[in-house]
Amino acid sequence: MKEQIPPILRPELVEPVALADLVREFSLKMVSGDTKVRVTGISMNTNDLRKGDLFVAMPGLKTHGANFVPKALDQGAAAIITDRAGLELLKDVSVPILLLDQPRLHLGDLAAFVYGNRPKVMPLMFGTTGTNGKTSTSYILEAILRQLGQVTGLTSTAERHIAGEVIVSRLTTPESTEMQALIARMREAQVTSVAIEVSAQALTQHRIDGMHFDVVGFTNLSHDHLDDYADMGEYLAAKAQLFQPKLAERGVICLDSAYGEQFATLANIPFVTVATGKPADFVVTVTEEIPARTGFSVRLPDGTKIESWLPIIGAHMASNAGLAITMLIEAGFTAERIREAIAGGIHAYLPGRTERVSGESGPDVYVDFGHSPDAFLNTLRAVRKVTTGKVIMLFGADGDRDASKRPAMASVSAENCDILVITDHHPRFEDPASIRKVLVDSARAARPDLEIYEVSPPEDAIVKAVSLAVEGDAILWAGPGHQDYRDIRGVRTPYSARALAREALKNAGWA
Repeated sequence: MKEQIPPILRPELVEPVALADLVREFSLKMVSGDTKVRVTGISMNTNDLRKGDLFVAMPGLKTHGANFVPKALDQGAAAIITDRAGLELLKDVSVPILLLDQPRLHLGDLAAFVYGNRPKVMPLMFGTTGTNGKTSTSYILEAILRQLGQVTGLTSTAERHIAGEVIVSRLTTPESTEMQALIARMREAQVTSVAIEVSAQALTQHRIDGMHFDVVGFTNLSHDHLDDYADMGEYLAAKAQLFQPKLAERGVICLDSAYGEQFATLANIPFVTVATGKPADFVVTVTEEIPARTGFSVRLPDGTKIESWLPIIGAHMASNAGLAITMLIEAGFTAERIREAIAGGIHAYLPGRTERVSGESGPDVYVDFGHSPDAFLNTLRAVRKVTTGKVIMLFGADGDRDASKRPAMASVSAENCDILVITDHHPRFEDPASIRKVLVDSARAARPDLEIYEVSPPEDAIVKAVSLAVEGDAILWAGPGHQDYRDIRGVRTPYSARALAREALKNAGWA
């Protein structure tokens, strides 16, 4: 089946930008052509290039973008920007050519200029980074902003939101050209506040260059992405790039993880702290944990409190909500206004985040996007708190991704569940059996007495997990969450954990 990739979103109308203005703003050298030529978009990828675009031909991992200029011209590119290496590859180009050294480092600023994303016209911008909780905090932020009367936008691992319109995401944080086009689309839709999930890769790969956040938040740091970063110190430093004056005005740092204090030493913007049950500027207290919701309060520096609840289980979700509320206060919303807006709860739906997909009878089944040891631990603890019977854990591990975390994922799972079912996730180009073996061996080493099953594929694994459960038990299926595909040898194979879980329950006789 052909892979279905969500479209790149752009504004309907763009004020054409003359090359002369780009030359002046970015000190570009005009190699050939007329500076009066105007562009109406910008692209670094011919798969997304549209007529009237400025095509930025940059060096890539395997080849130079200048090799794709003929295709860009066929598709209607109005002008080309490239570096000196790219110039040497260009022949018989009929449109203007501009020279720019290290174009990748200027791509975000170029895109912001082309799409008119200037400081005075921008919505209120919120950015959240961290290993776990970025998506949840972004959704919670957006929910509270809506309850405060704002017209909202969101971009996350799961979805893009534009004033109520919902679109499936391509990447956690898209390329800078796509991000700037998306923000311009939001401006066009009269969005007043935007919540953005910012990955470490987005920071080190310059995907959010050209943006400036009013308030940024840090959730936590734990073992993940060590296939991209040499060690935890390098990973932490990548996250800390968001807390620099070029990208943000103010910050909020959660101290719940072991790296919170260390992260604070790397921040170079004014910030406040928030923590759950320990000293901080803002202190979160969990007040209620039941299957339907998690209640919490946030104590402000002046001693007053904001109390509310989320329709999601887990103390870690209360922490995310506390971070979101603190970010809103730092953005200038008053505590009284927030208190009134969320007195009846925070009306947030978090796709694939400890999402209960079961019915009123039978075992509870939760699907979750967590794919790190810390995420597993937090979610298993949350499920345990609201479960009277056994907790059954079902998970697999990503192929061609950080393999060093797999033993810890298996150990944490084994130590915090009653029955473990190990299956496949996104094998990509790895042998799924070899991935499962590492997980099974690590789980058995952690708990030799644990009831462990190895079942492949996951369509059969959820059936097995349901067969092991009775009324009062809970099944946590970690990994797939909201995703609607599995990556098998580079092909996105349609797949829904939510649908498979519901089907398994139905076939087992549960409503």
